Amino acid sequence: MALSLSRLLRQTRWADSVTHGGRHFSAASAAFSGHNKWSTIKHDKAKNDKAKSRERQMVSKEIASATQMWGADVKYNPRLALALSNAKRASIPKTIIEAAIARGQGLSVSGQALESVTIEAMLPGSVAAVVECQTDQKARVLQDIRYIIKDNGGIVTPTTFLFERKGRVVMEGKGDTTADDYLDQAIEAGAADITTDDKGRLVILTDPSETKTVGETFAKLSGLSIEELEIFWDPNRDSMVEVKDEEQTKDLEDLLSALREDPSVQDIYLNSTEKF
Repeated sequence: MALSLSRLLRQTRWADSVTHGGRHFSAASAAFSGHNKWSTIKHDKAKNDKAKSRERQMVSKEIASATQMWGADVKYNPRLALALSNAKRASIPKTIIEAAIARGQGLSVSGQALESVTIEAMLPGSVAAVVECQTDQKARVLQDIRYIIKDNGGIVTPTTFLFERKGRVVMEGKGDTTADDYLDQAIEAGAADITTDDKGRLVILTDPSETKTVGETFAKLSGLSIEELEIFWDPNRDSMVEVKDEEQTKDLEDLLSALREDPSVQDIYLNSTEKF
């Protein structure tokens, strides 16, 4: 009799837990926990994908720059050899590496001459952007990049008036080298300004049309070798914006990630105070 009563009580408690949602709450808790885990995984994956996209663009640019300056033969181009080593370490696909080497020679992978394309846009968070592309299919790239911008909440509109076109020459770094140590050589070479970057390398700013001339002259005067040469869009200091809204930040990062996935995109210049 006692055994039957015990069994009856257990059955009553089980039925009560079902009736009042005891089982339901347990199941919901498990599902909610799983949902959080899945959301975290998706968030981390998206973050990693964006980081990889940014890294691919940086390494690709490094390869193209080294090829443009010293040729495509790694035997005579240690800078390219280093860039290729970095690409291998970052698991950059072979197709991207080949495209970067070809681009450094002003060609597409198919051997066609590349043409520069500049697209101006206003992105989420009121961030102005200048997107620089190189392609042998100008019409297609214009259409594709404009679509990416519009599909991700941006607007294609003039923005270069918020930037200034400048030339930049990055020299090799030597220990505790400071800009002041080479101020006289920079002035004689015709530089507009000289500073150092976060790697301790000298950085010379100049008129875009005189970038190569100023760089080579400074190299002779200083005895330092050139590591990078580029012409870029520098945002006007009074036009810089700060993106504080988290949703706008996410939208901006998603748009930039989509742009960097396009193989024709070489550089994206922003007037944001943050680096994206």
